[in-house]
Amino acid sequence: MLVELSVVELCYTPVFEVLQALSERFGDVLAGIVGGLGFVGVSLVVIGGGQAGLAVSHELWALGIEHVVLERDRVAETWRRRWDSFRLVTPNWTLDLPGAPYAGDDPDGFVPREEIVDYLEQYAANLPVRTGVAVDGLEPGPAGGFLLRTSGGQRTADAVVVCTGAYQRPHRPPFGREFPRDLAVLDADGYRNPAALPAGRVLVVGSGQTGCQIAEELCQSGREVFLACGRAPWGPRRPAGRDIVTWLNETTWFRTPVSALPAPAARLFANIQTTGKDGGHDLHYRTLQAMGVDLVGRLAGVDGHHVRFANDLAESVAWGDARYADIGQLLAAQLGGRAPHWPDPPPFRADPPVELNLRGFGAVIFTSGFRPDYAGWVRLPAFDSMGFPITDDGASTVVPGLYFCGVHFLRTRGSSLLFGVGEDAAVVAHAVARYSR
Repeated sequence: MLVELSVVELCYTPVFEVLQALSERFGDVLAGIVGGLGFVGVSLVVIGGGQAGLAVSHELWALGIEHVVLERDRVAETWRRRWDSFRLVTPNWTLDLPGAPYAGDDPDGFVPREEIVDYLEQYAANLPVRTGVAVDGLEPGPAGGFLLRTSGGQRTADAVVVCTGAYQRPHRPPFGREFPRDLAVLDADGYRNPAALPAGRVLVVGSGQTGCQIAEELCQSGREVFLACGRAPWGPRRPAGRDIVTWLNETTWFRTPVSALPAPAARLFANIQTTGKDGGHDLHYRTLQAMGVDLVGRLAGVDGHHVRFANDLAESVAWGDARYADIGQLLAAQLGGRAPHWPDPPPFRADPPVELNLRGFGAVIFTSGFRPDYAGWVRLPAFDSMGFPITDDGASTVVPGLYFCGVHFLRTRGSSLLFGVGEDAAVVAHAVARYSR
């Protein structure tokens, strides 16, 4: 067992369930009772039951700090929403939350979605997680601290750790809603498999890891696929026979601090194009073009069944090639003679169309990244102009008692990753301990 549950956690559940059933019939009064009784004696709430919330919970229990984790859906819900064939993009050894390193026999493989969920469910089994409790509002408390408006009623807390994930609100360009209604338009978390889409061509908008993987799968299924490309780094899957993630983990790549980014918007850059499918292989603009995916520039406009693209595909590929060179230089500088051979990329042919008629298309899939989505429910002045929390080592510098974990580039490049979030979780847990004294 990772931790032992407190007497309160073991004993309150049956009463909680009875009152919750009654509250569905008798309204907000009993719902408030449920909210209060459900978390008796707990003045610290962790919001979110993904890898960040679970890691924070583990570290809090290790310090003897009583708390509860509230998850609106199920543990690992974001992973559950990945498409059917999804596999971990980093090697299996990166399943490495605090106290639970990868224990399988294929550390360099790539587990499917279901095994990621199983890993997180097992990790959560002995932690104080309450699923099916949505936190719809977080605001200043009437007498200090915080007021949480949940699906189980209102409750107060002295401190809150927000762990609602790095991937919150799917991003679409401003004209993303202008596609004709006879065309299926969905975000990446709505994609399941090629057979679930209407017949016809498919336009994928966004060329990070997700866009490239979905475009590859659709093309392999026999669909004609157009990929609207932006700027994304790429690299070989296994230079010198060893995974790129393993190589980079021996450098400062994943420990790059947010302060080292060239601009705040850089935290929104795409991850390195690659895939864990079919044992893991190279996947980038050149491999997609070679297999028959039609690459076009950035989506620039929609007018009925006609779409326009920027004539910038060559520039996007060149940007990715420059990042490829940067990675090679980092490996050479920090690993010296051990660094893998890093050849120049081959020439790229770019002569894409700048307009398309969407008649004959069955679907448009947006894979153009995510943005923070705190503003819709956190009613506290704790965020910058881009919507990211303003923090120092995960602690809000604006709102005392408010903490964050699992945010992309919260502290470093690895902050939101399965094998990086644990370090941030420990830092946040110790900060909470100091605040609670």
